[in-house]
Amino acid sequence: AVLGCALLLPVVLAEDCPSPCSCWWLGEARGTRVDCSSRGLGTLPALPRLTRSLRLHNNSLTSIPAGALDSLGHLQELQLWDNPWHCDCRIVYLKLWLEDFSAPALARLRCASPAHLRMKPLGQLTGSDLGVCSRLLPTKCLQFFWRDLLLIAGVVITVILVAWALKVSKKLVCQLTLGRRRLRRRNIPKTH
Repeated sequence: AVLGCALLLPVVLAEDCPSPCSCWWLGEARGTRVDCSSRGLGTLPALPRLTRSLRLHNNSLTSIPAGALDSLGHLQELQLWDNPWHCDCRIVYLKLWLEDFSAPALARLRCASPAHLRMKPLGQLTGSDLGVCSRLLPTKCLQFFWRDLLLIAGVVITVILVAWALKVSKKLVCQLTLGRRRLRRRNIPKTH
């Protein structure tokens, strides 16, 4: 029965392995080694959550989608060199992620395009290199501005309505109090 379970474990893990890649389960403490190198990949495949070692070198990757590597909490080794990285806004995620994960891995990556950044190390990219991103930022900021403006307007209108309701209710309370006093005065018999 133990042998049957041991044979099932690699099969279950093999289902998590992306079809163009090869995966090796190294045990629970060591995770999975995923080799997707030299497979002609143009996009990052879905990776096993327990990936410990990931080889993506010598493919056709131009960028990594934002957030794609965030779920790989067990990752210790990553090989990404020899890919035609396109250094525009979409490369910022990979650059920032690699700055936290592995400076040596980042140092090996170079831009393949656009032409003015060809062969520039990814780790040396600056905001001025990625001018397109700075043009996208004001649009997003403008969206936040209008959202915030609407929220502020909503709060101001609510405060005004609450203040008006309190004023009206105070006025009504005063009128009711005065009305009761007048009624009491009318009902008090005059004694002379």
